[in-house]
Amino acid sequence: MKLPIEQIRVLLAEARSGNRRRLVVVSGAEPWCHELTTEIIHQALLPECRWIGGQAPEGLQASPPGRPVGWLGGESSHLVYDAFSGFDPNLFGAASGTLRGGGLLLLLAPPLDEWRNYPDPQQARIRVAGFEDQPLAGRFLQRLAEIIREDSASLILQQDHPMPPLPVPLPASPSAAPNDPECRTQDQAEAVGAIQHCMTGHRRRPVVLISDRGRGKSAALGIAAARLLLGDSCSEISVTAPRLGACDALFQQAARLLPDAEVGRGTIHDQQGRIQFAAPDELIHSPRKTSLLLVDEAAAIPTPLLEQLLERYPRIAFATTIHGYEGNGRGFAVRFRQHLSERCPQWREIHLEQPIRWSPDDPLERFLFRALALDATPAKIAVPPQGREQALQFEWLERDQLIADRQSLTDLFGLLVLAHYRTSPLDLYQLLDGPNLQIAVARQQGRIIATALVALEGGFSAEMAEAIRLGERRPRGHLLAQSLSAHLGMQQGACLRGARIMRIAVHPKLQRRGIGSRLLGLAGEMANEQRLDYLGASFGATPELLQFWQQRSFSPLRIGLRRGASSGSHSLLVVQPISSEGRQILQLAHRRFHQQLPQMLGDPLRELDPTLALQLLSCPPARPAIALDPQDWLDLQAFAFARRGFEITLPPIHRLTLQGLRDGAPLAVEMERLLLVKAVQHHSWAETASRCGFSGRRQTEAALREAVRALMHHYSDVRPASTGE
Repeated sequence: MKLPIEQIRVLLAEARSGNRRRLVVVSGAEPWCHELTTEIIHQALLPECRWIGGQAPEGLQASPPGRPVGWLGGESSHLVYDAFSGFDPNLFGAASGTLRGGGLLLLLAPPLDEWRNYPDPQQARIRVAGFEDQPLAGRFLQRLAEIIREDSASLILQQDHPMPPLPVPLPASPSAAPNDPECRTQDQAEAVGAIQHCMTGHRRRPVVLISDRGRGKSAALGIAAARLLLGDSCSEISVTAPRLGACDALFQQAARLLPDAEVGRGTIHDQQGRIQFAAPDELIHSPRKTSLLLVDEAAAIPTPLLEQLLERYPRIAFATTIHGYEGNGRGFAVRFRQHLSERCPQWREIHLEQPIRWSPDDPLERFLFRALALDATPAKIAVPPQGREQALQFEWLERDQLIADRQSLTDLFGLLVLAHYRTSPLDLYQLLDGPNLQIAVARQQGRIIATALVALEGGFSAEMAEAIRLGERRPRGHLLAQSLSAHLGMQQGACLRGARIMRIAVHPKLQRRGIGSRLLGLAGEMANEQRLDYLGASFGATPELLQFWQQRSFSPLRIGLRRGASSGSHSLLVVQPISSEGRQILQLAHRRFHQQLPQMLGDPLRELDPTLALQLLSCPPARPAIALDPQDWLDLQAFAFARRGFEITLPPIHRLTLQGLRDGAPLAVEMERLLLVKAVQHHSWAETASRCGFSGRRQTEAALREAVRALMHHYSDVRPASTGE
């Protein structure tokens, strides 16, 4: 092929004139691709070209995939992504988002017909211990190559192929100028005004900014924050996001408008006030006095945590990306909108449509949506009458079907995007190529409306299991098997063969109809047929989710001692034994969990949601007889019916409380919560009063005496005969 320098210059001129971005694919042997790309950069004069890959030409700095890339929060004039160093779909999407209109993205790749067989270094991220010798199917890369071939807006340069024609030029796309000189689009100006009104208007009227990437929503938060400080509307603004780096654009814009401020990492101090970052869980567990809370990339924060922020902070603005690489705004929009409408019916939603860095009809953005499945949505379906769900078809999916049947892949991935706040393009890679993954689906008239992703785990040798128990080995991809050995201390746990339910997703119009349970039944049948030892799951614990799994005969075995930094919830491991060996080992683990739980609730799990703690306590494997001697009963009597102090009566109160909660003693919900918070979790009197709705210690202690009296009355028939009231 003759050097396509003139064609590149023409394409570059067209991109600049229309403020569009263009994709140039350079496909062939690695040396050929590097040589051609180097010539293009030097002869076409591509300034400020950034290179992602292992080897960059002289004069350009390479950023290898897998390492943090510090410039992802900024902008790029031109970009090279060297897929010979590994194709990371999350990084590819995020890096593309930095490219300004008028720029070129050069993608270096093996021959498109052979790409699926290329030993991509990024495949290590989805490989699983025990499957190392099994070649990955390459479905993700095959699909990517097919979408590249079909993209008429891209220039595809292939080794040993003639020069292709240039993509058809696109007509000009005019855009309206904003009426605000500090904003780059009218959409952004309206968003800034809405955030300011959220601060100066009535309380409990949050605003939500929703957009695709590159629309300036984060910058709008920063502009509004600076103006509010300059206008003396507030003196303390808190900012939160899944991670500090997600707020870079916000702090950059605020600093630009506050030139005299002292700027640090995640903080801006000015004479008028302060803008400061805090992690989501920190804002919940250590509330701060703040005039306004700004939540950036809200889709990557679980809905329960957003709900808690909404309750604690009366003036709050959310911003979220609809098609994101860390989290997806579609699930946020469906789940959180309903809660907003219930709690704050006068909330306001602002859509930012006009891009900041490129034109509205940008060819690269359209390609990214298709290639990374950012536009995947659940099927549009007719909702059958309640009770007619038996017409659904349940099956195990052959993943090669998903390459040929793109509609099914869109339906499937759209469900996963909607169901989980952290679904990303890398999950698409794992969905198509994960070596230990099996996919169960439910179809309605051919369209996928529910799915369960199941990962096979365990089956390690005794030597490996012992190394896992001692913390010396952590084989990739075996979450439950590792936890049974490393966290529960049961060597045999990693030797068991099991299946982990990674995700269950049901179309929102068909939820609460038993479809998820039927998918679980299908997974159970598979586990029996393959003679596995157990079926299990690990998830962010909530009372509703725990109830779902308990109702289906899954028992809790472990709860994480720390909350996730961004999720704000504890991970919970549940299992259902299948084989006799699995039953023997897992029942022992279940007993150990319940033996240890009361002590854990008194220290590392003191902050656990009381409703969740009560659920965990109420499902022991066995209910031992009450362990109180005659003197204990006398002490309890003195506390409940007289003036004996709580602290000196705590040991028998603690044992009586645990017995009552485990037995499901007929107590009012308020009494259960009070006994748990004070007698089991050992909160201070002030904390207990606050958590249980009492005015102070005197009222709290009186309620405790009443709760102990109720328990003593319930167990009156088991008291030693020598005691009396």
